Amino acid sequence: MSRNSRAYVYASAAAGLLSVASTSSFAAPCTGPGAPTTTQTKCLTAIQIPGIPLQSFDISWVNPKRAEMYFADRSNAGIEVIDTRSLTWKRLLPGFVGAVHNANGTVNNNISGPDGVVSHGRWLYAGDGDSTLKVFDLDGASTAVASIATGGTTRVDEMALTSHGKRLLVANNAEDPPFATLFAANGNAAKNHVSIIARIIVDQAIIPAGAGLSLEQPSWDPTTKRFFNSIPIIANNPAGCNYGQLSGPITCHGGVLVIDPKTVTGPTTQLGAFDPATNTGVIALNGCSPNGSTVGPDDRILLGCTPQNNPNDVIQLVINSVNKKQTPIANITGSDEVWFNWGDDRYYTGSSRNCKAFPPPGGNCAAVSQQQAVLGVINARSNQLIETIPQSSNSHSVAADSKRNLIFVPQVAPASVVIGGDTTSVGAGLCGQATNGCVAVFQHKIEGKDDDDDRDDDEAEF
Repeated sequence: MSRNSRAYVYASAAAGLLSVASTSSFAAPCTGPGAPTTTQTKCLTAIQIPGIPLQSFDISWVNPKRAEMYFADRSNAGIEVIDTRSLTWKRLLPGFVGAVHNANGTVNNNISGPDGVVSHGRWLYAGDGDSTLKVFDLDGASTAVASIATGGTTRVDEMALTSHGKRLLVANNAEDPPFATLFAANGNAAKNHVSIIARIIVDQAIIPAGAGLSLEQPSWDPTTKRFFNSIPIIANNPAGCNYGQLSGPITCHGGVLVIDPKTVTGPTTQLGAFDPATNTGVIALNGCSPNGSTVGPDDRILLGCTPQNNPNDVIQLVINSVNKKQTPIANITGSDEVWFNWGDDRYYTGSSRNCKAFPPPGGNCAAVSQQQAVLGVINARSNQLIETIPQSSNSHSVAADSKRNLIFVPQVAPASVVIGGDTTSVGAGLCGQATNGCVAVFQHKIEGKDDDDDRDDDEAEF
């Protein structure tokens, strides 16, 4: 039996013990500072995750048509599947390397998995810590139907699909230098035929080797038919800045890599500075070092900027995919995953490093003591912050069901249970227990827009 199989059996057994021994001791969820009564976005319930307590997890994803939420649970070495109608745990998709620990008990994210996750129709794709892409048929068994190596030594991280689900872009963010891989994906096919088209690299004048620079979240823009891939830090933005080649704090801002999948050819395609003639290449960003990326309304893409990458970048940024105009959003920062919900025209941000108090222009909130985890809520039409809601420590993952206007935010277990866990009381209050962590479910209730109908909602899969 493989290590992953043993982990799955252990998790299943632990789930049974947990349900028998602990359910009666759970308090009501949605209490405390993470469940304010005055916000428009309100905590609805919490979904308990069976198995090993949540020490490490990554990206979340929702498929509204299947009424399923997925999140990458490294602690239990699989993709957790949640029913977004009944708001209950459904199953685990196992077979990943799981949480690989450092000597001090913390998790080495670069070689742990699962990591990024997306889905289209019956097909789910997830990255693993051994530089493989796992493919699952959601209409079949819980085991992967394919595991495809991208040729690196670290994790396949965040990813994005085209609207028709036939092209998939994934990032090996922890390679040095990082690279992306374009796949031919399954679309709506009945059988798996996923294959690699090409590796995509960035000119080393923009992402130099040797400094640990990264590629992060891509998103697909259906208007321009381009992928927009976040780059946390690029060289010479501004000229002469420190991207890690010098001692002292990082002073370079990030960029976004624009990719036309029709022009990508194997075995390797290199892209450089942005070329307006082809609408491809790297666009330098103003005051933003992004991790997350999500496509919103009116050709706008929200980029999740964070002081984790550049201590002075304390905004979120919207870039227009057509004219490339950049619009800052104040009073919210520190995001990893960001998500646009078509159901209520709002962006939701997994802001694990939001500023407790926002500094004056030119200032920062670089110290951990100056930061707190929040769920950010932004009006996607006006690009204005609506509200923030406290979350457990390091809460960085978020996804929304656009048919039901439900927002799902995984919560780490307390620090008394796992190394690197929640050091606040927020998670225990949201989860209704102080043992395992959970997925907190929030709702923005809109009359007539959260009625769980079965209308087609193709935009929700962009």
